[in-house]
Amino acid sequence: MPTLTERIDSREWTTGDKPTVTMHYILDGTSDDLTAKTLLLNSTATQYDGLVRDECSLEPIFVDTATGRGKWECRVRYVAPEEKEPEVGESSFSFDTGGGTQHITQSLSTIAKYAASGTAPDFKGAIGVTHDNVEGVDITVPVYNFSETHYLDDALVTPAYRGTLFNLTGKVNNASFKGLAAGECLFLGASGSKRGTDDWEITFRFAASPNRTGITVGPITGIAKKGWEYLWVRYADTEDPASNTLVKQPVAAYVEKVYEDGNFVGLGIGT
Repeated sequence: MPTLTERIDSREWTTGDKPTVTMHYILDGTSDDLTAKTLLLNSTATQYDGLVRDECSLEPIFVDTATGRGKWECRVRYVAPEEKEPEVGESSFSFDTGGGTQHITQSLSTIAKYAASGTAPDFKGAIGVTHDNVEGVDITVPVYNFSETHYLDDALVTPAYRGTLFNLTGKVNNASFKGLAAGECLFLGASGSKRGTDDWEITFRFAASPNRTGITVGPITGIAKKGWEYLWVRYADTEDPASNTLVKQPVAAYVEKVYEDGNFVGLGIGT
């Protein structure tokens, strides 16, 4: 019966970006090359230490077809597996929470006021008040940026579909989308390229900003705004009795809709 024995000088390694290992064997007991090949394949592992079997080779040491005796020198080579190309229907996801920049004119609260003499004027949280203006300050605000890459069948990426992507760019979700409430997700656009002739790789980019309620601006309370609506404050000159001066204080707050709503079902990547 044929036998396969690993040689003492087996397991030659190379390391680096493309590691390999080669196993050396002696196969004894058959003169038939097909029988020897089948035994070699059935008796060696398809994987070894994270590597996959790449190629096998047999070289005859001696073969006697009359008696059926034979001996073979065998080598089995293992290599790093190739990265698998994503298939149609698969997707990947990435995100960052680096935040965005927003110019504000109103603080959450005034921690302290100091005056050279007397009482410092109370501006009710207005920032950078001058004689004629409220200058404000730029701050970092929560913005959740994320992208999804999808692999779509060529039949789905029609001119009409690409037009839908164009029309939805710069719009805000009109219903729940990817765990975000209506008004929280802004579609920043998509970029894609065709892979061969069968499918497309398309990356969809989004930014999310939370809806808020119970916002207070100076003496104005109960303000609510969706994530991508814009809140601004109107100021007017008002007498501050504590400091006996005329100061600018918030007298009205406005929530403005600046992005149109869109139905993100049209993106075709689920909700």
